[in-house]
Amino acid sequence: MSPSASDAADQMNRIYRYQRGIYDLTRRYFLLGRSTLISGLTPPDGGSILEVGCGTASNLIRASQTYPNAGVLYGCDVSSEMLATAIHAVTRAKLDDRIRLACADATNFDGQSLFGVHSYDRVFASYMLSMVPDWPAVIEAMARQLAHGGSIHIVDFGDCANLPEWFRVVLYRWLAAFHVTPRLQLTSVLEAFAEKHSWDLKHESLLGGYAQYAVLTRKE
Repeated sequence: MSPSASDAADQMNRIYRYQRGIYDLTRRYFLLGRSTLISGLTPPDGGSILEVGCGTASNLIRASQTYPNAGVLYGCDVSSEMLATAIHAVTRAKLDDRIRLACADATNFDGQSLFGVHSYDRVFASYMLSMVPDWPAVIEAMARQLAHGGSIHIVDFGDCANLPEWFRVVLYRWLAAFHVTPRLQLTSVLEAFAEKHSWDLKHESLLGGYAQYAVLTRKE
């Protein structure tokens, strides 16, 4: 692991060492839009799904239950603390045969090295770009793992454009305390990527701009 990746892992472990046990219970109230992301995955029968920044694996568990005909699901996270919780959750859900997990830096990972899988039909990231300083590199890394005809799905905090100004100020200050920064340039970065590579892009604002959801599709 590179020095920068090691620093990222140390920071995430410090943040989640004492939160991971209650993470899913508390985050359900403000990590909104995850249901939209999961319902939009619609993988082909036997298709592979990879979550980057899988945290406690709650999204992977839900996706495996939503798509019983999909193939194996994979997840990677830079935090060993979160992965410990994820492994326990997967085992408790009796999904060891369907979900595989590994430790990796989201900005520079290789699915082949981690799981022996060259490409994935669906790759997604839920509320993790806002925690990674070099978040455009995460998008590039996700794209490198994507199969032809596959899609990248992203949900994260939005610009709160249609919500009261006081709400946005309070939310952003609270997020900053946890080293979270909404990526207000996400649309423009994805648009530039889609144009450069001739991929298709769909982007929408959710819940008055509280969240943003994007799907980047690689053509056949």
